[in-house]
Amino acid sequence: MSKESLGGSAAGATRLSVFKTYKLYVGGKFPRSESGRVYEVTDAKGKWLANAPQSSRKDARDAVVAARKAFGGWSGATAYNRGQVLYRVAEMLEGRRDQFVREVADADGLSKSKAAAVVDATVDRWVWYAGWTDKIAQVVGGANPVAGPFFNLSTPEPTGVVTVVAPQESSFLGLVSVVAPVIAAGNTAVVIASEKAPLPALSLGEVLATSDVPGGVVNVLSGNTRELALPLAAHQDVNGIDLAGAGADLAKELEIAAADNLKRVLRPQAVDTDADFAASPGTHRLTAFLETKTVWHPTGSLGASGGSY
Repeated sequence: MSKESLGGSAAGATRLSVFKTYKLYVGGKFPRSESGRVYEVTDAKGKWLANAPQSSRKDARDAVVAARKAFGGWSGATAYNRGQVLYRVAEMLEGRRDQFVREVADADGLSKSKAAAVVDATVDRWVWYAGWTDKIAQVVGGANPVAGPFFNLSTPEPTGVVTVVAPQESSFLGLVSVVAPVIAAGNTAVVIASEKAPLPALSLGEVLATSDVPGGVVNVLSGNTRELALPLAAHQDVNGIDLAGAGADLAKELEIAAADNLKRVLRPQAVDTDADFAASPGTHRLTAFLETKTVWHPTGSLGASGGSY
């Protein structure tokens, strides 16, 4: 049987490349935009890389529904289990390192060696947040001294569904630096990828789908940042929004829209730049979307009855 009959190429023939079709990641599935729209993504030199889906407001609403549905199970999992799941994501990222090196090099206009350093730092960042899942409660919670025969205990709880406007420039390290802490704290996320460099974010969706992260915990949209962010900021079932990738004018509009249902808003930080994302992140993004629940319980003779307030 000849090579040609097996689907092979004849000697000397040029093989056609198999172009990748990028899709959204919503509810653990890979839909195309319901609008059918796409837009061209180019590298730093203007060379065409791929057609990315241009999400619509309907896609954004579907992502919120998926995130809300996943919130109960994800927030109810033990912190240790969430850490295991996040570590599994890091394993999968490490296994697809070469792919992400290529995508980051194209997206951010970096040499292969610099892109490799960015990818390595990104995997390390994910592991760092995985290690915090079962430790943050001890840092921000605890027993409070009170005047009276009571135990007074404060514990952190996740806020809920969080919209994340990913950084526009740092397409991978910045992305992970704003997404990982949201889900490490027990929230679910609707992520608006970098408008000009969405491919690493869309590929991250593939990694999440092949790891242990339940569908709906992270939902990734690509397209026009303003078109997606404004309705999400005003959405009544979104509990918080991270404005890391919003410019000053858009950030102001989003804050106003978010006030309708008193969302938690994390304003763009002075450290939200390409260079500073490589620095130690601290815990401010972990705590940004945590609420504190305080429980009172009587001690002594009152406590013997088992009552609580």
